[in-house]
Amino acid sequence: MDRRKTVAAFRERLSEVIERSGLSRMAFAGRAGLDRSTLSQLLAPGNQRLPRAETIAAIAAREQVSVDWLLGLSQEGQLGADILAPALEIEPGAASPADARLARWHQEAVGYKIRYVPATLPDLLRTEEVIRYEYQEFGDRVPKARIEQAEERLAYSRLPETDMEVCSSLQGIEDFARGHGVWSGLSVDSRAAQLNAMTVLLDELYPTFRWFLFDGLQRYSVPLTLFGPKRAAIYVGNMYLVLNSTEHIQVLTRHFDDLIRAAVVQPTEVIQVLQGLLRELESGETPVARTKEKADAR
Repeated sequence: MDRRKTVAAFRERLSEVIERSGLSRMAFAGRAGLDRSTLSQLLAPGNQRLPRAETIAAIAAREQVSVDWLLGLSQEGQLGADILAPALEIEPGAASPADARLARWHQEAVGYKIRYVPATLPDLLRTEEVIRYEYQEFGDRVPKARIEQAEERLAYSRLPETDMEVCSSLQGIEDFARGHGVWSGLSVDSRAAQLNAMTVLLDELYPTFRWFLFDGLQRYSVPLTLFGPKRAAIYVGNMYLVLNSTEHIQVLTRHFDDLIRAAVVQPTEVIQVLQGLLRELESGETPVARTKEKADAR
């Protein structure tokens, strides 16, 4: 990480720690084993140096924060028993019907841009029928909870301060519309209703909700969510891999940026794509059928 950024992050977070302590600068300096002039120098806007490593460690231990957090290397590590939050955490139970973690992570990221690669369709755009179809093996409890989560996510996205970007493969949307793969058991009517619902919501939510479609032959991504600079969560079936370090979050942010740069369908064009698929579905025609029809004509 750039030293100037590290110094700036340390200065900002040291100021936050002092303010939270309720102490004067003189009292805080005494508790940290510093003289007042040294503390003033560390907090000066033009300062370009860090204190000694043992001083940073002492401040972190006394104030119950992590050294990584103090230096801006992690977004976690504040307060409580988890003084040293690991850079990578495994969070099991991703299919839990009452997964409060996602709601908490979204709440903590309010004011930041949420960036999201869904496993199938974006949660907040899915209809009840599609959610029930996806979670049918769990009985009624999980689908009901997921429906409530989708409604909460939609309500969140309607707030003026929200900003969300979503990236999916174009082929994944086409597979859904045509009932390919996992969608083969979902009725035509249900798929048509989902396509129609998405066109309505996309029109309502733009520009605070922007959906990009990339070519799945050119790019690939696992399902993941970037909660601003706070954390990144990679979905691995029944668990999340949660990344808390600034460096890891920046790597995944660059990955998401690459997906956007490679998008073959921009947010203003997605509705047209969905409407085209809806017309195809309602007419009963598919690309395969049209190709066969042309071959027969020859």
